[in-house]
Amino acid sequence: MAFDIDMIKKVYQNMPGRVDAARDLVGRPLTLAEKILYAHLWDGTPSKVFTRGKDYVDFAPDRVACQDATAQMALLQFMHAGKPKVAVPTTVHCDHLIQAKVGADKDLARANETSNEVFDFLESVSNKYGIGFWKPGAGIIHQVVLENYAFPGGMMIGTDSHTVNAGGLGMVAIGVGGADAVDVMAGMAWELKFPKLIGVKLTGSLSGWTAPKDVILKVADILTVKGGTGAIIEYFGEGATSMSCTGKGTICNMGAEVGATTSTFGYDESMDRYLRATGRADVADAANEVASYLTADPEVYQKPEDYFDQVIEINLDTLEPHLNGPFTPDLATPISKMAEAARENDWPLRVEYGLIGSCTNSSYEDISRAASLAKQVSEKNLKTKSNFTITPGSEQVRYTIERDGFIDTFDAIGATVFANACGPCIGMWDRYGDKASQGPRNTIVHSFNRNFAKRADGNPNTLAFVGSPELVTAIAIAGRLDFNPITDTLINEDGEEVRLEEPRGYELPPEGFAVEDAGYIAPREDGSSVKVIVADDSERLQLLDPFIPIQNEELQGMKLLIKAFGKCTTDHISMAGPWLRFRGHLDNIANNTLIGAVNAYNKKTNFVKNQLTGEYGGVPDTQRAYKKSGIRTIVVGDHNYGEGSSREHAAMQPRHLGVAAVLVKSFARIHETNLKKQGMLALTFANEADYDKIQEDDTFNLIDIADFAPDKPLTLQIVHADGSQDEIKVNHTYNEAQINWFREGSALNVIKKENA
Repeated sequence: MAFDIDMIKKVYQNMPGRVDAARDLVGRPLTLAEKILYAHLWDGTPSKVFTRGKDYVDFAPDRVACQDATAQMALLQFMHAGKPKVAVPTTVHCDHLIQAKVGADKDLARANETSNEVFDFLESVSNKYGIGFWKPGAGIIHQVVLENYAFPGGMMIGTDSHTVNAGGLGMVAIGVGGADAVDVMAGMAWELKFPKLIGVKLTGSLSGWTAPKDVILKVADILTVKGGTGAIIEYFGEGATSMSCTGKGTICNMGAEVGATTSTFGYDESMDRYLRATGRADVADAANEVASYLTADPEVYQKPEDYFDQVIEINLDTLEPHLNGPFTPDLATPISKMAEAARENDWPLRVEYGLIGSCTNSSYEDISRAASLAKQVSEKNLKTKSNFTITPGSEQVRYTIERDGFIDTFDAIGATVFANACGPCIGMWDRYGDKASQGPRNTIVHSFNRNFAKRADGNPNTLAFVGSPELVTAIAIAGRLDFNPITDTLINEDGEEVRLEEPRGYELPPEGFAVEDAGYIAPREDGSSVKVIVADDSERLQLLDPFIPIQNEELQGMKLLIKAFGKCTTDHISMAGPWLRFRGHLDNIANNTLIGAVNAYNKKTNFVKNQLTGEYGGVPDTQRAYKKSGIRTIVVGDHNYGEGSSREHAAMQPRHLGVAAVLVKSFARIHETNLKKQGMLALTFANEADYDKIQEDDTFNLIDIADFAPDKPLTLQIVHADGSQDEIKVNHTYNEAQINWFREGSALNVIKKENA
């Protein structure tokens, strides 16, 4: 039987009445996304129509999922909420703190030794507050959620941007910061601006070398990394229904890379098959009873331009395999054009590593298709030219592929199987040791979701390209970036010219899934006696003190901390990799604040001017000097500031160090919300050209902050070093409740006050 089956049945019981009421209110057929949103309103049955992209709406998600890196801060905050138990089903998954280096067994053992303090903390907090705990080695949060918790028509939030993976099972699953998760765990409403809707019509069907990954790589090419911001992407059409459930999950997973709030697919037979294969026939049976409510109304897909804000059409019959990158997931190159593109851009053609797996592409289908290519290495007397690694997404997948012989197949070509964890996908890969920052210029290909500079191995000179597992495997066998398996041949060990045959695989294991120990630990029924201990001298964990509200007078005389140039993701603001070890210790991890951001004035990283001394130094050190002097600061940025991960540390760290405001051309959705939650000012230029007015020695005054109100721009006075001044308008998206978060110091302070 599925986890939380009673909760799922209750969702399905309420869904018809709520969706019917919404349809009557709106006065037209509904998309799937609209059905799920209106069925999860905090107030229950819909009573008003919401405007897309404008109205803030309170929702009641069905569940919460947290990964170990973000769970630390989320649960440290929840401990302040004054609640004895979480209000909705919640899970913690230990997947981010396992560094890939040698292989699964040794890497897992090392993680259990070096991070035992954190794992023990997370398990004890989970026990105390009724949270399901997935121990280290159990698998990556998103694969485990898809296998165990996701259900069609549900709504969940998770403290990881790739929570959207669950859209492959027809959910509205949204990545959030830990403070948002605390709201839901504490039994409060969760606020979201009602999303716009993008429809993607898939015609034809996938075949040959083209995979589900190529769909989202093409969508990223069309929308770019910010084109989905504030929108839900809904996939439909014959191409969607012909695709596997896990293939759908891959597409939804990388929707985070175009800034989408989430992505989803309508309920169909592939989801029914997957639910039954993963031991959830009871969920499938319940879903089938309300199946028409778990997809859009027929009229929507017949004439999508009348119901979506934007419609994209992709013909799967003609879609080519793609490689996206380097350094950004939206730079798309069809494989037929890669040789030309690589020469034009001087990309190193020799591929040093091919890496498959991760939360994006670690299904049984993915692995079986990659294994069909690996098997050809011996059959055709080839030799794999690149290093090759596999990262299984869950212990259930790992156990099943080992039983079915796929791991032996990979072993035969010299592959390394890493632990069931994130590993290289989030920078937990000890490829270079302490020399990563000076590593050589080189090329890798992987089936992960992100390829920002330094993302995988810490080396700024690594060019990472994203592709499907089957394309990555073929390129690793060939050892060259310009290898096109559709047209090119290889020379085997006998000097013969051979061609790789098209990949073949299984949607689901023919003999079913199997596992001995999935890695789940249920919480105590009554956790009131559980003691959560955090040592005073711990380097890894630190109990939180509430943030003190930023006063109006502190917003006068602010100094510029950094004017960030170009792309500034959450990786630039709060790096992962080795820094993950400090995710539960705010003061220690604050030492990486904005060290990856490029200073617009000297084009260097972690090298900014201290206006108090005139000297240049690291960003955290400079900010600590301002804080010691009682001076608030402002950070200035470009477009899509805070792109990437949901990590709220990118907001909490500047807040902790004394940054009061972040002023940019545009924000990524999650980061803007995280700044608001932590009691900071998230502002945008009313005129983007005003970015150029900001000078290195500027002082800033928010002269009308006392009149801070919804839909009312603020006035920022910029005082230059020569005494001249500029006054510019800056916009914000705060509503009354969010302004109250700012006035009280943080959203958590409001929760604590309400529960006092």
